[in-house]
Amino acid sequence: MKTQSHTAKRPDRRFFLKTSATAVAGLSLGFYLPGRSDASNTPRLNAWVEVLPNDTVVIRYARTEMGQGSRTSAPQLVAEELDADWSRVRVEYVPAHENLASKRAYGDMATVGSRTIRQSQDYLRKAGATARHMLVAAAAQQWGVPASDCTTAKGRVMHAASKRSLSYGKLAQAAAKLEPPKEVKLKDPKTWVIAGKPIARVDIPDIVTGRIRYGIDAQVPGMLHAAVAACPVFNGKVRSLDASKVENRRGIVKVLNLGEFVAVVADNYWRAKEALREVAVDWDVGEHGKLSSAAIMEHFKGGFNQTELAVARNDGNTTEALGKAGKVIEAEYYTPYLAHATMEPMVCTAWLEPDRLQIWTSTQNPEATLATAARTAGIDPSKVLVHPMQLGGGLGRKSPQDFTRQSVMIAKEMPGKPIKMVWSREEDIQHGLYRPASLVRFKGALNDKGTIDALHVRVSAPSILATLLRLPLPRGVDGQAVASFSDHPYDIPNSLVDYAQRNTNVPVGFWRTVGHSQNPYMRECFMDEMAAAAGKDPLAFRLSMLGGKHPRDRSILEAVAKAADWGKPLPAGVFRGIAETEGYGSYTACVCEVSVSARGDVKIHRVVMGIDCGYAVNPDNIEAQVQGSVVHGLSAIFWGEMTVKEGRIEQSNFHDYRMMKLNEMPKVQTVIACTGNFWGGVGEPAQAPLAPALVNAISAATGKRYRSLPLKNHGLNLARA
Repeated sequence: MKTQSHTAKRPDRRFFLKTSATAVAGLSLGFYLPGRSDASNTPRLNAWVEVLPNDTVVIRYARTEMGQGSRTSAPQLVAEELDADWSRVRVEYVPAHENLASKRAYGDMATVGSRTIRQSQDYLRKAGATARHMLVAAAAQQWGVPASDCTTAKGRVMHAASKRSLSYGKLAQAAAKLEPPKEVKLKDPKTWVIAGKPIARVDIPDIVTGRIRYGIDAQVPGMLHAAVAACPVFNGKVRSLDASKVENRRGIVKVLNLGEFVAVVADNYWRAKEALREVAVDWDVGEHGKLSSAAIMEHFKGGFNQTELAVARNDGNTTEALGKAGKVIEAEYYTPYLAHATMEPMVCTAWLEPDRLQIWTSTQNPEATLATAARTAGIDPSKVLVHPMQLGGGLGRKSPQDFTRQSVMIAKEMPGKPIKMVWSREEDIQHGLYRPASLVRFKGALNDKGTIDALHVRVSAPSILATLLRLPLPRGVDGQAVASFSDHPYDIPNSLVDYAQRNTNVPVGFWRTVGHSQNPYMRECFMDEMAAAAGKDPLAFRLSMLGGKHPRDRSILEAVAKAADWGKPLPAGVFRGIAETEGYGSYTACVCEVSVSARGDVKIHRVVMGIDCGYAVNPDNIEAQVQGSVVHGLSAIFWGEMTVKEGRIEQSNFHDYRMMKLNEMPKVQTVIACTGNFWGGVGEPAQAPLAPALVNAISAATGKRYRSLPLKNHGLNLARA
């Protein structure tokens, strides 16, 4: 089932458009934010839209593409308001150094948090609408008619009364001389003809033909290659090294002791990687050489006994209500550390020349790449060029810039030589920034109506914000650690959510869906436990507590339940599970149908996943993101787990950090049920309800509760589809 409903709403943020003629006498449009320098004062106008004399429309894309498809959907919004001919649209990346030179006229370039569309749709649409207005004005002047009598479609301005028309390319030079309007009216999404349609991704032809260039594909004349190894215990240092076995080996150029890590530079990567194995390194592991998963668990459990905890939510009087309740349900849930394990590992090519530093890398945040490179090299940021590259997966790992810093450190030791640094798969998995592990204790009280009267959620987990970003925590709470607990939509009069910050030596970072990758699993599985204790159907139980304040949570839950035929009989041995959650501005729900063999083989017969993201800019892309979320999510649910022994991550490659296989992929039915009036994310929200819906279905099939992941630790395995 797919339903779409759109109602226009303008966000508060205001952007203004500027214009100037281009070298090819075309039309270019950029924008600047209030308080920022006028983009026209820079040497080059920072244009979103450029109309060439040959009618080609160049739309610039200021984020990164890593498989999420926004390099297509973002330009769709521009082209829609422009009334462009999509067949003549070309999409080009904006380099970070261009954004810097224009005093950030393009704004934030980071591709994180499922926010490319939801946070840039307003100014992208205005850029297209303003360009269209100027083209119409130019045509009206040439014809001597009111602009209001002109219309546009597929890259042309038309005057119906005189039956005249001109292409955008013919009007671009004149339009570029006009003053842009200060305000433009945006289209009602109900009238969209380019946005809202399942347009094929612009990068697919180059991907399938091999023309696309990822960071790992960078090739620079005279380039050398570097393999690196950091201390196996986090935060350890090099005490000493012996490279005598490899220093005179063919192709080996240099062995570097860079304190935090060791690098071997060679004429090709294979030689560098193999030589690195034979460099004898004496590591100073510091105080964390005895750290273990068992010790970390005890550390987390200690959080439950802290006398002072940060409070994330406090409605009513939960402690008193639990004390008076006749029926209290308690449970503890645990989720482990997870690695990103992107298909393309960390890679960065750095070339430090006398007058500049050039960078080629797969990065989710080109601006952070530029800043890190400049700081590491000790040069002015204006002398750094960051070349846009496609990403072979990101999942949050390629936003922090540890790999960029390493690459530039190596380049500083070999000035004048381009150095491509590539992490091995082992380095990637054992030196990640992991999704935090989390231990959560629930206490819920049922009233005589069979609904929850009080809910206490205590979270004991590390803080990404405090350790990775080193930011102060508002009221001591890391929002990701308590996500979907502190903002749950259920009508529970007494809700207490508190947080014990329990950091360890294991570095943590933003993993796809972050807190929503784990907390909805715990919340929605506990909701099923409460429903069972109340003797109610899981769907009916949830609906009974979704009041009028949360209509979108209710509507997406009902839409998915209807699509999954909830309540209708299933074949013998097949069971359903359901879950609902919200995150990244969107609302999602999921129903899984499973059967479980006596050996613990879980066969997933169907996954029905629904999303309400407000407006569906590219339905085909949304469906692909939902399917990708299922792939990524199932790998983590069944096998994902990073364990620690003697301060070291035990997993090292895909033989012990298992990924889902093609023949294990279940059927996925996508429900796009957009209600309009808001803009939500797509890349991450769909993964949130998968784990609880699946585990609830497995619990229904087996009669057991599974309060920790991965499921392999419970003797369960994913069967072939």
